Amino acid sequence: MELKNEFRVGVPIEQAWGTLTDVEYIAPCMPGAQLTEIDGEEFKGLVKVKVGPITAQYKGVAKFKEKDESQYRLVLDASGRDTRGAGNAAAEVTAEMTADGDGTNIVITTDLKVTGKVAQFGRGVMADVSEKLIGQFVESLEQKLLESSEREQGSESKSEDDDSESHDEAVEGDSGPRKIDMPEPEPVDLLDTAGAPLFKRFGPFALIALVLVLLRRRKR
Repeated sequence: MELKNEFRVGVPIEQAWGTLTDVEYIAPCMPGAQLTEIDGEEFKGLVKVKVGPITAQYKGVAKFKEKDESQYRLVLDASGRDTRGAGNAAAEVTAEMTADGDGTNIVITTDLKVTGKVAQFGRGVMADVSEKLIGQFVESLEQKLLESSEREQGSESKSEDDDSESHDEAVEGDSGPRKIDMPEPEPVDLLDTAGAPLFKRFGPFALIALVLVLLRRRKR
């Protein structure tokens, strides 16, 4: 299924590009996601989701397929598997940025393939869930950008020695896979996130039926 989301961030396009291509920086802003390892342009991590009483954990890898700074366009390939073998997910995520005054407009197109319990929601509900999660991501990202700008303004008087030292450390860290110490995320409750769209489309009986189906499968 193809999902499209559009949003705006209040920073110039150059800063937006630098931020969105820094996976380690933006990972904490992604609901339910945890970055665990970086190896060059390859990123390993996990995503936790809940469907009512059932929690699924997708462990996988993502890497940049395309990164064109001249066009402010990037393509990310990601794939993961439920650690219990109950399904898998794969996505090709394309982000395209355009300057919008003193901010940046970003369009994200996701070609998503999922199997297992999450796939039961269907395209319509998944689109609504995607939009809500993107909204949470953008809110968290903008707060992070604001804090980062405030820190930069307060620390403009760094010495050249400090810059050289941090550069040397960065070079040493690029010599192989690097473990990331990131707090374990709270799982995204898809049933809770999709609650309003489900009520809007099918009424309260849809939620009751979905919970009963999932509970029955769990008992088996």
